[in-house]
Amino acid sequence: MKFYCHPRCSTCKKAVKWLDEHAVEYETISLLEESPSKEEWESFLTNADRSIKSFFNTSGNAYREQNLKETLPDMSVAEAARRLSENGMLVKRPFAVEGSTCTSGFKVEEYENVWKKGE
Repeated sequence: MKFYCHPRCSTCKKAVKWLDEHAVEYETISLLEESPSKEEWESFLTNADRSIKSFFNTSGNAYREQNLKETLPDMSVAEAARRLSENGMLVKRPFAVEGSTCTSGFKVEEYENVWKKGE
């Protein structure tokens, strides 16, 4: 699993603790240095069974500075993918992906359902 996070993010730290406690293997990638490519984002946004907005860090400064609250509802997948790939601070974190499966943010119940391997 690729685990995209922000090093100082408390939510990311909680997710790491959960992953470690459940012996889930992951590769940590800093969103400050690297976000998935535009093409990868297009695939995630197209194939996920949830809204494009759920991939964005709606409480972050970058989201507010770009006035995405107003523009996101009408944004194309391609444009959303471009923005997420160019600015990791727009990504709801942590963002975890393995194959075609991905999660945005950290909720214990979701991690239990998606990432917990048969213990």
